[in-house]
Amino acid sequence: MERRQFLQLLPFSVAAAAGCSVVPTREQPREFHLRAMEGHALRDPGKPGVLAWTYNGGVPGPQLRVRQRDRVRIHVENLLSVPTTVHWHGVRVPNAMDGVPHLTQRPIAPGERFTYEFDALDAGTYWYHSHFKSSEQMERGLYGMMIVDEPDDLPFSRDVTWLLDDWRITASGSVSETFGNAHDISHAGRIGNVVTVNGSMHEEFAIRTGERIRLRLANAANARIFALKFQNHRPLIIALDGHPVRPHEPVQDRVILAPGMRCDLLLEGSQQPGTRHDVQDLFYPRDAYVLMQLVYENEARAADLTAFTPAPANPLPEPDLTSAAVHEIRFEGGMMGSLHRALLDGQPTDMRALLRRGKAWAVNGVVSDGHAMQPSLHLKRGRSYLFRMNNATRWHHSIHLHGHTFRVLRRNGKATDHQEWQDTVLMAPDEHVDVAFVADNPGDWMFHCHIVEHMEGGMMSVIRVL
Repeated sequence: MERRQFLQLLPFSVAAAAGCSVVPTREQPREFHLRAMEGHALRDPGKPGVLAWTYNGGVPGPQLRVRQRDRVRIHVENLLSVPTTVHWHGVRVPNAMDGVPHLTQRPIAPGERFTYEFDALDAGTYWYHSHFKSSEQMERGLYGMMIVDEPDDLPFSRDVTWLLDDWRITASGSVSETFGNAHDISHAGRIGNVVTVNGSMHEEFAIRTGERIRLRLANAANARIFALKFQNHRPLIIALDGHPVRPHEPVQDRVILAPGMRCDLLLEGSQQPGTRHDVQDLFYPRDAYVLMQLVYENEARAADLTAFTPAPANPLPEPDLTSAAVHEIRFEGGMMGSLHRALLDGQPTDMRALLRRGKAWAVNGVVSDGHAMQPSLHLKRGRSYLFRMNNATRWHHSIHLHGHTFRVLRRNGKATDHQEWQDTVLMAPDEHVDVAFVADNPGDWMFHCHIVEHMEGGMMSVIRVL
């Protein structure tokens, strides 16, 4: 059967392999092929780029695009010299399809293949990445976008994705091999020195006066948190982690994206032709920089006066807060923190002993030693649960729950403005966050910090739903 490919409209003039959407080989199910293989990233014209690990030769990997309620079948072939898996971040998949090594599947060995198959239950912006030795495999480039379109198209001039990442590049132009070092594990994680959008360091995005853009943002970085400010523009947040919210302006005009998070913006071309406007990243004030410039073309287009229609809600079960069982979740550890409740070989833990094992963090006093853990919580299928989470550390954490989506109810005791559905929530130091969900997806599910050095450094747990 003939295989066809097309290029999705990209925010840059040059469409690299990293920005290609793969056309399924069949209508039912929607079928894709991914090959984990060596390739190159950060390519500039006339230069070979940085040696990376890729899906189908590009970083990011192919954009997988389906429509809500499609059956999806993805064949993964491992052409690397090490094992790997693929996790479908934010997608509510059956447990056996979750891509967690040793917990939900045997790792895909070099030369082997594995087929993932599931239904696209929820429309929205999602992504996929390796979950095997993530601090190395994600950093080397094993990630890509997955878009699930609504049943009916929404009124946008363009639908654009910015997949954000950073890289730690050495003076010789290669990816630094300092994966999972003690400093990164016990501090903020691996922060890179080169930031990319869709795998590119290009810094211009062409826009036309009068157009309405759906801008899908996703953070694939190991640890970097973004706070994007769109100069002279007033973007509206219309979805978080794939799920619609009441359109609203970001707090303090900054769109916050922690590792693993996604955010859909309604961005209108409101400025004059021929002008330029910065998109700044201000999360780390001493290291603020311009991520992108919005460059207006010389000709305007007719303004789209059609009233904006929000996307319909996804079919998520609403938690019953009157009967929800409550669990206290405490995240602890890290430099300038403590792990006085954690145990190592039956004795009170000290940080030096943990760091010798490559560990620095705990969930409810337990330091994880890998994905194949005994469940820390046993949840009854179909019941509602309220997690009262306490970040008892001096560091930010991006907390991700597999297989489910939760409502973010309260921060530090105050109700959130939008009661948003998310699967990854950012917690500031000393912050308390309450989330609630229905445990409707059976199996053993990871619950961890998506700053992957923190995850591999001990901030990882397993929740069993039966």
